Amino acid sequence: MTYYTSIIVFTWLTLALLSILVYENDRIHPKDKKIRYLAYAIIAASALAEWLGVTFNGCTEISEWFLRIDKFFDYTLTPFAGGIIVLQLHEHNIFHKLIVGTIAVNTVFQFMSIFTGWIFYVDRTNHYAHGRFYFIYIVSYLSIILLSIIQFAIYGKRFRRQNRFSLFGIVVFIIAGIAIQELCGGEVRTAYISLTIGFALLFIHYSEFSQLAADDKIHEQMIQINVDTLTGISSRYAYSEALNELARKGIEENTVVFSIDINGLKKTNDTFGHSAGDELICAAADSISNVFGEYGCCYRTGGDEFVVLTTMEKKMIDVLILQLEERNLGWRGKADTKLSLSVGSACASDHPGMNLEKLICIADEIMYKAKLQHYISTGNEHRVY
Repeated sequence: MTYYTSIIVFTWLTLALLSILVYENDRIHPKDKKIRYLAYAIIAASALAEWLGVTFNGCTEISEWFLRIDKFFDYTLTPFAGGIIVLQLHEHNIFHKLIVGTIAVNTVFQFMSIFTGWIFYVDRTNHYAHGRFYFIYIVSYLSIILLSIIQFAIYGKRFRRQNRFSLFGIVVFIIAGIAIQELCGGEVRTAYISLTIGFALLFIHYSEFSQLAADDKIHEQMIQINVDTLTGISSRYAYSEALNELARKGIEENTVVFSIDINGLKKTNDTFGHSAGDELICAAADSISNVFGEYGCCYRTGGDEFVVLTTMEKKMIDVLILQLEERNLGWRGKADTKLSLSVGSACASDHPGMNLEKLICIADEIMYKAKLQHYISTGNEHRVY
């Protein structure tokens, strides 16, 4: 067995192992798996075509047409293998069309070369050589690689971490292997081994992209869970998580809890509809987050209920509540609704040794007293307001 034959054998074994890795990877969609299998099969077939060409080059015992057809498959399948791997990315854009078009143009020229010798030709002694338009093959090959880089870069933009340097490094590695063979020629046959290793590295890179996709999906889900969809402030789930965290860590002496409730939401819903009520809720959330946001975190814990967990000096409590009232005075809804909030607060320094849960209960009690006072002062009954 010659050295080059052993390289080709190991190339085939590597492609077989890659196929097994793809088969065992549950994150790869079945359709994408088929494309990978096809890509590896094409590389194996084109490597076989090159091996046959090298082995039987100059052999007068076989037909020159065998060598012509063999080189046709060699020069056609190799660029095709380089382009098919990015077709699975489902990026249907201008670069996708250019890759398909370049493969098609190269295939046409290679087929015509069987009869014309434009890209390659076989002489009377059954030796093959490059034709006068061989550069078309090189340009096609390099164009597909360049377009593949662009497609992978576009694909990578879907993720928070794009890993571009490793991607470009893989492509440079493949190009280097092809360039060494083309420039050195003769016994230097590095194209397929570099292409195969490059595909193995791309498999690793693609697996990383798959993990990034899973991580991004989890990240988006966590954002959806932690953010109230109507108001954009922290959700009830985020509030529960914050309570659990503070229960483990304990509260500081300057911890202040604000319990806030919208006055008149039920009446607004009954009179003007739920869209007006939603507008009121969003306005309340915006007002609360603008006043208290720099001191702590604001949560929507129910329909018209909000809680703010902060750390601040005690003297700031009344100042911020006054700022909240002043901010609400100028607000008017589309149905000329007004924004009124009842606020209760509790400071840890006023209740030494009390846990957060009890502190929140105290803030709730104060808020309900303020709400009752609002009903009395406005002459509205609690049950309808």
